Amino acid sequence: MSFEQFHLDPAILSGIEAVGYTTPTPIQQQAIPAVMEGRDLLGLAQTGTGKTAAFVLPILHRLNRQERSRQVRALIVVPTRELAEQIHQATIVLGRNTKVGSIAIYGGVSKLPQLQALRRRPEIMVACPGRLLDHVGDGTIDLSGIEVLVLDEADTMCDMGFLPDVRRILSHLPAKRQTLLFSATMPEDIRKLAVNILKNHITVQVDPIAPAKTVSHALYPVTDLLKKDLLLALLDQTPTGRTLVFTRTKHRTKRLALDLANHKYRVSSLQGNLSQNRRQQAMDGFRDGKFDILVATDIAAHGIDVPEISHVINFDMP
Repeated sequence: MSFEQFHLDPAILSGIEAVGYTTPTPIQQQAIPAVMEGRDLLGLAQTGTGKTAAFVLPILHRLNRQERSRQVRALIVVPTRELAEQIHQATIVLGRNTKVGSIAIYGGVSKLPQLQALRRRPEIMVACPGRLLDHVGDGTIDLSGIEVLVLDEADTMCDMGFLPDVRRILSHLPAKRQTLLFSATMPEDIRKLAVNILKNHITVQVDPIAPAKTVSHALYPVTDLLKKDLLLALLDQTPTGRTLVFTRTKHRTKRLALDLANHKYRVSSLQGNLSQNRRQQAMDGFRDGKFDILVATDIAAHGIDVPEISHVINFDMP
Protein backbone atom coordinates (compact mmCIF):
# COMPACT_ATOMS: atom_id res chain seq x y z
CA MET A 1 0.00 0.00 0.00
CA SER A 2 1.20 3.53 -0.76
CA PHE A 3 0.19 6.97 0.46
CA GLU A 4 -1.20 7.77 -3.01
CA GLN A 5 -4.11 5.41 -2.31
CA PHE A 6 -5.45 7.80 0.34
CA HIS A 7 -6.03 10.46 -2.37
CA LEU A 8 -4.30 13.09 -0.29
CA ASP A 9 -3.78 16.58 -1.67
CA PRO A 10 -0.70 16.67 -3.96
CA ALA A 11 0.91 19.25 -1.67
CA ILE A 12 0.65 16.76 1.20
CA LEU A 13 2.05 13.93 -0.90
CA SER A 14 5.07 16.05 -1.77
CA GLY A 15 5.67 16.63 1.94
CA ILE A 16 5.45 12.89 2.57
CA GLU A 17 7.97 12.25 -0.19
CA ALA A 18 10.29 14.93 1.19
CA VAL A 19 10.52 13.25 4.60
CA GLY A 20 11.08 9.84 3.01
CA TYR A 21 7.88 8.04 3.99
CA THR A 22 7.13 5.26 1.51
CA THR A 23 4.67 2.79 3.04
CA PRO A 24 1.95 3.66 5.58
CA THR A 25 2.23 1.98 8.97
CA PRO A 26 -0.68 -0.18 10.20
CA ILE A 27 -2.16 2.64 12.31
CA GLN A 28 -1.92 5.00 9.33
CA GLN A 29 -3.59 2.46 7.02
CA GLN A 30 -6.52 2.12 9.41
CA ALA A 31 -6.88 5.69 10.69
CA ILE A 32 -6.24 7.99 7.72
CA PRO A 33 -9.28 6.92 5.62
CA ALA A 34 -11.60 7.20 8.63
CA VAL A 35 -10.29 10.62 9.61
CA MET A 36 -10.58 11.85 6.02
CA GLU A 37 -14.24 10.74 6.05
CA GLY A 38 -14.81 12.96 9.09
CA ARG A 39 -15.40 10.08 11.53
CA ASP A 40 -14.65 10.34 15.24
CA LEU A 41 -11.91 7.87 16.09
CA LEU A 42 -10.45 5.99 19.04
CA GLY A 43 -6.88 4.95 18.26
CA LEU A 44 -5.20 2.41 20.51
CA ALA A 45 -1.53 2.64 19.65
CA GLN A 46 1.82 3.10 21.32
CA THR A 47 4.34 5.82 20.67
CA GLY A 48 6.49 4.84 17.70
CA THR A 49 3.70 3.35 15.58
CA GLY A 50 3.39 6.34 13.26
CA LYS A 51 0.24 7.68 14.91
CA THR A 52 1.33 11.33 14.61
CA ALA A 53 1.17 11.18 10.82
CA ALA A 54 -2.09 9.21 11.12
CA PHE A 55 -3.84 12.37 12.28
CA VAL A 56 -1.55 15.15 10.99
CA LEU A 57 -1.83 14.10 7.33
CA PRO A 58 -5.65 14.09 7.09
CA ILE A 59 -5.83 17.34 9.09
CA LEU A 60 -3.41 19.02 6.68
CA HIS A 61 -5.40 17.63 3.74
CA ARG A 62 -8.66 18.99 5.13
CA LEU A 63 -7.36 22.46 5.93
CA ASN A 64 -5.36 22.88 2.73
CA ARG A 65 -8.42 22.10 0.60
CA GLN A 66 -10.44 24.91 2.20
CA GLU A 67 -10.19 28.68 2.29
CA ARG A 68 -7.79 30.14 4.84
CA SER A 69 -9.38 30.98 8.16
CA ARG A 70 -8.39 33.56 10.75
CA GLN A 71 -9.19 31.08 13.53
CA VAL A 72 -7.55 27.98 14.95
CA ARG A 73 -9.38 25.07 13.33
CA ALA A 74 -7.48 22.00 14.54
CA LEU A 75 -6.43 21.56 18.18
CA ILE A 76 -4.01 18.80 19.22
CA VAL A 77 -3.73 18.43 23.01
CA VAL A 78 -0.68 16.58 24.38
CA PRO A 79 0.80 15.93 27.84
CA THR A 80 4.36 17.26 27.48
CA ARG A 81 6.28 20.13 25.96
CA GLU A 82 8.61 17.79 24.09
CA LEU A 83 5.71 15.99 22.43
CA ALA A 84 4.05 19.31 21.57
CA GLU A 85 7.20 20.51 19.84
CA GLN A 86 7.69 17.17 18.07
CA ILE A 87 4.16 17.17 16.61
CA HIS A 88 4.41 20.87 15.74
CA GLN A 89 7.59 20.17 13.77
CA ALA A 90 5.88 17.23 12.03
CA THR A 91 3.08 19.53 10.85
CA ILE A 92 5.63 22.00 9.53
CA VAL A 93 7.64 19.37 7.65
CA LEU A 94 4.69 17.41 6.26
CA GLY A 95 2.85 20.62 5.40
CA ARG A 96 5.86 22.41 3.95
CA ASN A 97 4.16 22.84 0.57
CA THR A 98 0.78 23.88 1.95
CA LYS A 99 -0.66 27.17 3.14
CA VAL A 100 -1.46 25.74 6.59
CA GLY A 101 0.30 27.25 9.61
CA SER A 102 0.98 25.63 12.98
CA ILE A 103 1.84 26.80 16.49
CA ALA A 104 3.02 25.04 19.66
CA ILE A 105 1.65 26.27 22.99
CA TYR A 106 3.25 25.08 26.24
CA GLY A 107 4.44 26.37 29.59
CA GLY A 108 7.93 26.92 30.95
CA VAL A 109 8.62 29.67 28.40
CA SER A 110 7.54 33.27 27.96
CA LYS A 111 4.09 33.88 26.51
CA LEU A 112 5.42 36.71 24.33
CA PRO A 113 6.76 34.58 21.42
CA GLN A 114 3.50 32.61 21.48
CA LEU A 115 1.46 35.83 21.31
CA GLN A 116 3.57 36.98 18.37
CA ALA A 117 3.08 33.64 16.60
CA LEU A 118 -0.68 33.81 17.23
CA ARG A 119 -0.81 37.03 15.20
CA ARG A 120 0.05 34.96 12.12
CA ARG A 121 -3.31 33.19 12.55
CA PRO A 122 -2.14 29.54 12.53
CA GLU A 123 -4.86 27.02 11.79
CA ILE A 124 -3.26 24.10 13.69
CA MET A 125 -2.45 24.40 17.39
CA VAL A 126 -0.48 21.79 19.34
CA ALA A 127 -0.87 22.54 23.03
CA CYS A 128 -0.30 21.37 26.58
CA PRO A 129 -3.40 21.81 28.75
CA GLY A 130 -2.13 24.25 31.38
CA ARG A 131 -0.69 26.95 29.11
CA LEU A 132 -3.61 26.59 26.69
CA LEU A 133 -6.08 27.34 29.48
CA ASP A 134 -3.94 30.31 30.55
CA HIS A 135 -4.29 31.79 27.06
CA VAL A 136 -8.00 31.03 26.93
CA GLY A 137 -8.43 32.76 30.30
CA ASP A 138 -6.46 35.77 29.05
CA GLY A 139 -8.62 35.97 25.94
CA THR A 140 -5.62 35.48 23.64
CA ILE A 141 -6.83 32.16 22.21
CA ASP A 142 -10.35 31.55 20.90
CA LEU A 143 -11.39 27.90 20.56
CA SER A 144 -14.84 28.55 19.11
CA GLY A 145 -13.70 27.74 15.57
CA ILE A 146 -12.24 24.29 16.29
CA GLU A 147 -13.30 21.73 13.69
CA VAL A 148 -10.98 18.87 14.71
CA LEU A 149 -9.84 17.96 18.22
CA VAL A 150 -7.05 15.44 18.84
CA LEU A 151 -6.27 14.16 22.33
CA ASP A 152 -2.90 12.41 21.98
CA GLU A 153 -1.41 10.11 24.65
CA ALA A 154 -4.62 10.46 26.64
CA ASP A 155 -3.53 7.84 29.18
CA THR A 156 -0.39 9.83 29.94
CA MET A 157 -2.47 12.97 30.42
CA CYS A 158 -4.60 10.96 32.84
CA ASP A 159 -1.50 9.78 34.74
CA MET A 160 -0.26 13.38 35.00
CA GLY A 161 -3.55 14.61 36.41
CA PHE A 162 -4.59 16.63 33.36
CA LEU A 163 -8.10 15.24 32.91
CA PRO A 164 -9.79 18.13 34.79
CA ASP A 165 -7.95 20.56 32.49
CA VAL A 166 -8.97 18.52 29.45
CA ARG A 167 -12.61 18.72 30.53
CA ARG A 168 -12.28 22.50 30.92
CA ILE A 169 -10.84 22.71 27.41
CA LEU A 170 -13.75 20.66 26.08
CA SER A 171 -16.18 23.18 27.57
CA HIS A 172 -14.71 25.88 25.31
CA LEU A 173 -15.07 23.86 22.09
CA PRO A 174 -18.03 23.77 19.71
CA ALA A 175 -20.23 20.70 20.10
CA LYS A 176 -20.09 20.07 16.37
CA ARG A 177 -16.57 18.88 15.69
CA GLN A 178 -14.54 15.82 14.78
CA THR A 179 -12.79 14.22 17.77
CA LEU A 180 -9.83 11.84 17.67
CA LEU A 181 -8.55 10.20 20.85
CA PHE A 182 -5.28 8.27 20.90
CA SER A 183 -4.11 6.22 23.87
CA ALA A 184 -1.74 3.30 24.42
CA THR A 185 -3.94 1.90 27.19
CA MET A 186 -7.58 2.24 28.26
CA PRO A 187 -7.84 2.96 31.99
CA GLU A 188 -11.36 3.52 33.29
CA ASP A 189 -11.10 7.33 33.25
CA ILE A 190 -10.10 7.30 29.58
CA ARG A 191 -12.86 4.82 28.74
CA LYS A 192 -15.42 7.16 30.33
CA LEU A 193 -13.95 10.15 28.52
CA ALA A 194 -14.16 8.33 25.18
CA VAL A 195 -17.81 7.46 25.79
CA ASN A 196 -18.60 11.09 26.57
CA ILE A 197 -16.82 12.83 23.70
CA LEU A 198 -16.79 10.38 20.76
CA LYS A 199 -19.88 10.14 18.54
CA ASN A 200 -20.49 7.15 16.29
CA HIS A 201 -16.77 6.56 16.34
CA ILE A 202 -14.57 3.95 14.74
CA THR A 203 -11.92 2.12 16.80
CA VAL A 204 -8.54 1.29 15.32
CA GLN A 205 -5.95 -0.74 17.15
CA VAL A 206 -2.46 -1.93 16.37
CA ASP A 207 -0.58 -4.61 18.23
CA PRO A 208 2.13 -3.46 20.64
CA ILE A 209 5.49 -3.18 18.97
CA ALA A 210 7.68 -6.17 19.69
CA PRO A 211 11.20 -5.38 20.90
CA ALA A 212 13.62 -5.14 18.00
CA LYS A 213 15.63 -8.29 17.44
CA THR A 214 18.78 -6.18 17.35
CA VAL A 215 18.16 -5.09 20.96
CA SER A 216 19.37 -7.31 23.78
CA HIS A 217 17.65 -7.25 27.16
CA ALA A 218 18.96 -7.94 30.65
CA LEU A 219 17.30 -7.95 34.06
CA TYR A 220 19.30 -7.44 37.27
CA PRO A 221 17.34 -8.23 40.46
CA VAL A 222 18.90 -5.96 43.09
CA THR A 223 17.84 -4.18 46.26
CA ASP A 224 17.27 -0.44 46.18
CA LEU A 225 20.39 0.21 48.26
CA LEU A 226 22.61 -1.46 45.66
CA LYS A 227 21.10 0.07 42.53
CA LYS A 228 23.54 2.96 42.26
CA ASP A 229 26.59 0.73 42.78
CA LEU A 230 25.32 -1.65 40.10
CA LEU A 231 24.70 1.23 37.70
CA LEU A 232 28.22 2.57 38.24
CA ALA A 233 29.67 -0.90 37.69
CA LEU A 234 27.70 -1.33 34.46
CA LEU A 235 28.79 2.06 33.15
CA ASP A 236 32.40 1.38 34.12
CA GLN A 237 32.64 -2.14 32.68
CA THR A 238 30.38 -1.90 29.62
CA PRO A 239 31.35 -0.01 26.46
CA THR A 240 28.54 2.50 26.05
CA GLY A 241 27.63 5.29 23.68
CA ARG A 242 24.70 7.55 24.44
CA THR A 243 22.96 6.15 27.51
CA LEU A 244 19.44 7.00 28.66
CA VAL A 245 18.63 6.26 32.31
CA PHE A 246 14.98 6.30 33.39
CA THR A 247 13.92 7.01 36.96
CA ARG A 248 10.48 7.24 38.55
CA THR A 249 10.69 10.54 40.45
CA LYS A 250 12.02 14.05 39.87
CA HIS A 251 14.05 13.92 43.10
CA ARG A 252 15.77 10.67 42.14
CA THR A 253 16.51 12.02 38.65
CA LYS A 254 18.27 15.06 40.05
CA ARG A 255 20.12 13.11 42.74
CA LEU A 256 21.28 10.33 40.42
CA ALA A 257 22.55 12.79 37.81
CA LEU A 258 24.53 14.58 40.53
CA ASP A 259 26.01 11.29 41.77
CA LEU A 260 27.07 10.33 38.24
CA ALA A 261 28.60 13.77 37.68
CA ASN A 262 30.59 13.34 40.91
CA HIS A 263 31.99 10.13 39.38
CA LYS A 264 33.23 12.18 36.39
CA TYR A 265 30.54 11.13 33.91
CA ARG A 266 29.29 13.69 31.40
CA VAL A 267 25.66 13.68 32.44
CA SER A 268 22.57 15.83 32.30
CA SER A 269 19.04 15.37 33.62
CA LEU A 270 15.51 15.94 32.39
CA GLN A 271 12.57 16.28 34.75
CA GLY A 272 9.41 18.29 35.05
CA ASN A 273 10.71 21.08 37.31
CA LEU A 274 13.19 22.38 34.75
CA SER A 275 12.47 25.50 32.73
CA GLN A 276 11.97 24.96 29.02
CA ASN A 277 15.33 26.61 28.32
CA ARG A 278 17.18 24.21 30.63
CA ARG A 279 15.26 21.23 29.25
CA GLN A 280 16.26 22.25 25.74
CA GLN A 281 19.90 22.64 26.81
CA ALA A 282 19.85 19.14 28.31
CA MET A 283 18.29 17.63 25.18
CA ASP A 284 20.58 19.49 22.77
CA GLY A 285 23.65 18.56 24.81
CA PHE A 286 22.68 14.87 24.83
CA ARG A 287 21.84 14.88 21.12
CA ASP A 288 25.04 16.74 20.14
CA GLY A 289 27.38 14.62 22.27
CA LYS A 290 28.16 17.15 25.02
CA PHE A 291 26.62 14.68 27.49
CA ASP A 292 27.03 10.89 27.29
CA ILE A 293 24.26 10.14 29.80
CA LEU A 294 20.78 11.60 30.19
CA VAL A 295 18.87 10.79 33.38
CA ALA A 296 15.15 11.41 32.96
CA THR A 297 11.76 10.65 34.42
CA ASP A 298 9.70 8.59 32.00
CA ILE A 299 7.03 11.30 31.71
CA ALA A 300 9.54 14.09 31.06
CA ALA A 301 11.11 11.91 28.36
CA HIS A 302 7.93 11.69 26.27
CA GLY A 303 8.68 13.07 22.83
CA ILE A 304 12.45 12.52 23.03
CA ASP A 305 13.86 11.74 19.60
CA VAL A 306 17.59 11.04 19.79
CA PRO A 307 19.37 8.73 17.34
CA GLU A 308 22.11 6.25 18.15
CA ILE A 309 21.30 5.51 21.79
CA SER A 310 23.35 2.47 22.76
CA HIS A 311 21.84 1.70 26.17
CA VAL A 312 18.52 2.34 27.91
CA ILE A 313 18.61 1.62 31.63
CA ASN A 314 15.48 1.52 33.76
CA PHE A 315 16.90 2.47 37.15
CA ASP A 316 13.39 2.00 38.54
CA MET A 317 10.85 -0.48 37.25
CA PRO A 318 8.85 1.22 34.46
